[in-house]
Amino acid sequence: MADNSRIEWTDATWNPITGCSVLTAGCTNCYAMKLAGTRLQMHPSRAGLTDPTAAGPVWNGEVRLNAEWLDMPIRWSRRRMIFVCAHGDLFHPSVPDAWIDTVFGIMWACLYGRNGEPGHIFQVLTKRAERMHAYLSVDRREAWARAAVRFGGGHDPDGLYDQVALADGPHPRIWLGVTAENQATADNRIPLLLHTPAAVRWVSAEPLLGPLDLAAYLMCLCGKCGGDAPLHWVVAGGESGPRARPMHEQWVRGLRDQCAEASVPFLFKQWGEWLPMGQQERSREYPEVVADRANGAPASGYPDTRVHVWSDGTESYRAGKRSSGRHLDGALHDGYPVQGLAAGAS
Repeated sequence: MADNSRIEWTDATWNPITGCSVLTAGCTNCYAMKLAGTRLQMHPSRAGLTDPTAAGPVWNGEVRLNAEWLDMPIRWSRRRMIFVCAHGDLFHPSVPDAWIDTVFGIMWACLYGRNGEPGHIFQVLTKRAERMHAYLSVDRREAWARAAVRFGGGHDPDGLYDQVALADGPHPRIWLGVTAENQATADNRIPLLLHTPAAVRWVSAEPLLGPLDLAAYLMCLCGKCGGDAPLHWVVAGGESGPRARPMHEQWVRGLRDQCAEASVPFLFKQWGEWLPMGQQERSREYPEVVADRANGAPASGYPDTRVHVWSDGTESYRAGKRSSGRHLDGALHDGYPVQGLAAGAS
């Protein structure tokens, strides 16, 4: 749980549910998993959610409802963009529908802020697109209304109940997203996302582990979307940490250019641990890079080398997240869905 989050695309994180399990390659170096098995391993919200292995702590599939944090967004008076379940997956198979009902009910209770102004924006991100699609394909307004009244009924519980139970269409400030670290996961998850009722749909390509062709989804020409609205936002970023895998600059450029062509907002979150040579002037500050190259440093075994040479001859070096920054070709890319921002947080 963190207000003033350091995640570049949100303001705060809200963890009503913690715990997960490894699903695809993007999960391998999950920061939340490592944290749950190390510094937070004795915290009530994380204890017992990971198992120790030779490669470090690994999610064991257990999940936990953190009741003391459920009403946190209701108690936040200033409007925020809130990343939901940053240390878990709201649609993990071990999460009961009743828990999801509670989370959605609380988000609905935050539809309006003080004096009737628009409330928080909630950014939901999942790797379980099938579960999200199935859950939101059923009318759950009554369960959401009951949860909204329980946690945020205030002086007008009947009015809040009716506001939710009689709502026409999805919550205008719940952004539903899926992660897509490579083409296989994109092709599996994005068509399901495009069929899921949502005011804003988005993709997080982090960690980006290969090139992504999203053109068909951005323009809704894939033939699988049934004419539904296309994606509204794309976020991309590299991996950080001691075992981070490098990201080729052309993969990021490709997403930037596809989004520009489709007029879809694009946000570049970070290079992460590895910085492509020439992306920042700081590359000249690392003489050890020159030494590694001269000594024939290996191009594999990411934790054991400072230089990675790609098959096309380009190079990335281990600079660390803080030094690598988030400039792409000298520019920051901080696009957001205009619809969501206009209706919610500033």
